[in-house]
Amino acid sequence: MSLEQQRNLTMLADFYEFTMANGYLENGIADEIVVFDMFFRRIPDGGGFAVFVGLDQLISYMKDLHFTEEDIEYFRSKKQFSEKFLDYLRNFHFECDVWSIREGTPVFPYEPIVTVRGPLIQTQMVETMLLLTINYQTLVATKANRIVRAAEGRGVVEFGSRRAQSYDAAILGARAAYIAGCAGTACSIVDRDFGIPASGTMAHSWVQVFDNEYEAFKAYAKTYPDNCTLLVDTYNVVTSGIPNAIRVFNEVVVPAGFRPKAVRIDSGDLAYLSKKARKMLDDAGYPDVKIMASNSLDEYIVRDLLLQGAKLDLFGVGENLITSKSEPVFGGVYKLAAVQDAQGNYHPKIKISESVEKITTPGFKEVYRLYSRENGKALADYITLRGEEVDDTQDLTIFDPNAVWKRKQVYDFRAEKLLHQIFDHGKLCYQSPTVEEIRSFCAAQLDTLWDESKRFEYPHRYYVDLSQKLWDVKQQLLEEMGSH
Repeated sequence: MSLEQQRNLTMLADFYEFTMANGYLENGIADEIVVFDMFFRRIPDGGGFAVFVGLDQLISYMKDLHFTEEDIEYFRSKKQFSEKFLDYLRNFHFECDVWSIREGTPVFPYEPIVTVRGPLIQTQMVETMLLLTINYQTLVATKANRIVRAAEGRGVVEFGSRRAQSYDAAILGARAAYIAGCAGTACSIVDRDFGIPASGTMAHSWVQVFDNEYEAFKAYAKTYPDNCTLLVDTYNVVTSGIPNAIRVFNEVVVPAGFRPKAVRIDSGDLAYLSKKARKMLDDAGYPDVKIMASNSLDEYIVRDLLLQGAKLDLFGVGENLITSKSEPVFGGVYKLAAVQDAQGNYHPKIKISESVEKITTPGFKEVYRLYSRENGKALADYITLRGEEVDDTQDLTIFDPNAVWKRKQVYDFRAEKLLHQIFDHGKLCYQSPTVEEIRSFCAAQLDTLWDESKRFEYPHRYYVDLSQKLWDVKQQLLEEMGSH
């Protein structure tokens, strides 16, 4: 059972969403049909892409939207809300259409990743939960994938529970990290609820509580001979930890008919210590015993350790992953894009700012990803007005919407719609994949990106272009607003 199913999160909303909702009702526009988009403006850490995660929790939230009598009494106590509005809340039924990109998909700035269409009063109310759900998990998934790529095929285990910024963050952060490529987690509840492999052996306290390190290792090996991983840095890795580990492997684990699994180093010069440990283990007949490193790792430290020839097989990464410490905010926003009139026509809406990056793209939109038929690689994303079809049997000219003279002819490509309908008039119409299925899908989608987009420094810019019709609509609105 997910966190969202255990509690009603309808009230997890900024107060202004309810003051606006009440105002819409009082002004007779609550039932006007509008379109909102969620998108983001910048990729964390200067990366080439983000990894979209969080849809399943958003679905759980939207399925259970309702207001209790306690909620209604709370609003009445504020003396700002009409009885008409309170009656509306009492009889609330979610009626929106929702489209979303699939979890695990690489995403890019300024393209809609979630679109909500429905009565104005309802589309406004879901803003906060939509943003916090998608923003956090997408942030962690994006960071986790950077670390996984730095490890170059070595296992990365999410170790962040004790550093996460809430218990929800510990659980959902571990889920996001696994989808993005981590091998498992240290968090038990995540294994229970999502089937994500949890692992763990001992802390330094285990070693300290015994009379000496050898006795501590021996006791652990007797308890878990088939899964023996020892933490070897409580005192001294080279002169104590590894020698005692080898002694216990010889005396306890191997005589019991098993092979030891690993040793973990949690402090010191990890490159130097791993090299020394590897030689000692190999010389003792344990070339199969893996060496795991932990201790405030991130993608840059992992990359540097490997460049220094560290003999490491596994990484445990905690605080820098679960909090995305280097850039702990994913700046997804939720903006009005269109209003529908009585005849069913959509009138595009735009937000203008002196900051060019804050100008929105108007209209009820569709997002396509263009893939090369030759090698399956993603070539560009292409945003159109809803109803525009991309004919991928013909060549297509795309252009940079911010530098229109930059044009490219795309040929021999396949166009795939990225936005999938999740709710139809408030009814769920999407079957959520399992976490394992999402993880596999994510890996396959990441393989469609060019290596140049995966660089940590100055990655290749992936283009998100507008169709000519959509670009014309945006320019017309900018000119109209500029003349006011």
